[in-house]
Amino acid sequence: MKNFKAITISALLLLLSLTSYSITLSTEELREAGERIYQNETGGIREKLIHWNVGEEFASLGIGHFIWYPENFDGPFDESFPGLLAYYRRNNIPLPELFRDTVYCPWDTREEFLKATSSKKVTEAIVFLENTKDIQVAFIYERLQGSLEGMLAATDRKEHVKEQFYRVAHSPGGLYPLIDYVNFKGEGVKESERYMDKGWGLLQILEGMEGTSKGREALEEFRKEAKFVLKRRVDNSPKERGEERWLPGWYRRIDTYR
Repeated sequence: MKNFKAITISALLLLLSLTSYSITLSTEELREAGERIYQNETGGIREKLIHWNVGEEFASLGIGHFIWYPENFDGPFDESFPGLLAYYRRNNIPLPELFRDTVYCPWDTREEFLKATSSKKVTEAIVFLENTKDIQVAFIYERLQGSLEGMLAATDRKEHVKEQFYRVAHSPGGLYPLIDYVNFKGEGVKESERYMDKGWGLLQILEGMEGTSKGREALEEFRKEAKFVLKRRVDNSPKERGEERWLPGWYRRIDTYR
């Protein structure tokens, strides 16, 4: 794993530059954020690094449970796993066979996935994802770099959103909620990620925040607004999706933003 380590250290020493501000995160802080995301998404169970939830039409992979769509499925949610594969390739990281020759999820249904879980290809891919957790959190961190620009382009409250973003980012422990939530529920800028014309991404949280103080007050308001937009999502969701079953787990995740 020496090659992975060399690339990892380079990736973890990123500088996050947004507009006229700069935010730095140490290697250990970034690794800690990655471990928290890993626990949030998988419960620390490595077999869940490749997973397919009941009632969903796609697989979820890696520490961030990045979405991967089958070839003939065009879903409403941001498909993030192909972006991770591209990130591996840009960093010259050899991919396992399961990821090497396709941009699409190799299974069309959850049933097909379950039949393949004990295969050599899946086992090798799980080991690969476990051994490259630092690369995945660096990818999530890089995604945050572009999120503010996209959110500002999608809102009429540009100064307000920017102020709230940095209010959280400059609070002790504030980068983890931003990094995690943008991976968890996205930026909130896609029209397809709406129920009843209401989104549930980072943008919607920042738009709803109104305070000015940094620190504990900022993180508390972020958590409160996150729970509000997620509850609104569930209330507005199609009943056949049964999204209310996910809300307690979502709330527990938001509570890690203390």
